[in-house]
Amino acid sequence: MHVLVTGAAGFLGSHLIDRLVREGHTVLGVDNLSTGTRENLAHLANEPRFHFLEWDICCPLPADFATGRLNYVFNFASPASPPEYLRLAIETLSVGAVGTQNMLEIAARHEAGILHASTSECYGDPLEHPQSEEYWGNVNPVGPRSVYDEAKRYAEALVMAYHRTRGVNTHLARIFNTYGPRLQPSDGRVVSNFMMQALRGEPLTIYGDGNQTRSFCYVDDLIEGILRLARSGVHLPVNIGNPNEFTILECAQAVLEVTGSKSELCFEPLPEDDPIRRRPDITRARKLLGWEPQVQLKEGLARSLDFFRSKLSAAS
Repeated sequence: MHVLVTGAAGFLGSHLIDRLVREGHTVLGVDNLSTGTRENLAHLANEPRFHFLEWDICCPLPADFATGRLNYVFNFASPASPPEYLRLAIETLSVGAVGTQNMLEIAARHEAGILHASTSECYGDPLEHPQSEEYWGNVNPVGPRSVYDEAKRYAEALVMAYHRTRGVNTHLARIFNTYGPRLQPSDGRVVSNFMMQALRGEPLTIYGDGNQTRSFCYVDDLIEGILRLARSGVHLPVNIGNPNEFTILECAQAVLEVTGSKSELCFEPLPEDDPIRRRPDITRARKLLGWEPQVQLKEGLARSLDFFRSKLSAAS
């Protein structure tokens, strides 16, 4: 196939491109590099099936951006970590609205399928646990995190509107906490924070009392779920994440065990609107996609260790 991937230089986008290229597809990657990095794509520099365009998808793509017909669009363009989407608040809202609509228009014009990377943040600080796709969420529409949460919720409405009114072959993946190599060490997410602090021998920063929960999915499992969804006839949102729930304290302990670090823990106030519990109900993914994660947390952390060590060495 001829595939377009936005957010190509990001954590998930670059892993998705690797998988698509291995499968023999021709991939055009697009990224404005506001949070992504060329380093994530450097290994593809001599790959004839991959082409990169530095571009902001809130602007119409160049007329000659793709030769021939596109078969599929993966829309992964958006800041995704709290420090980044707070820094790029307006840009985050814009890419969720204008950027997503531009990609839906391209999919409609090419009669291509499109998968939009949505998020568990659509559920906000959930009052239902675990979270199924039927749950409408508990989101503060004017809080600091709303720039990301509401951008993703609006994008889902756009995707369903294009499916219902224009007949576009759309797919919606609600992605839960994902980790692995290429997760930016300074992006403020819990795994990258803990791994870098542990490797430096610094105290691990716990926000709140550490009893809030997350469900951590290794990136290879996530990409497998994404591709199964893209190849399915499922158009309603599907949770793609690991249903195994860990407290932040348990995650910190797993990082200490994997790294062999003797770091202590330090506690800071919980950020505003930070979810207390997060766990996907993946019944829909199991039933309709035949998918569930295979990599457990400690195994995934061990697979990620060399990457974070290399980042530490590069910064020294």
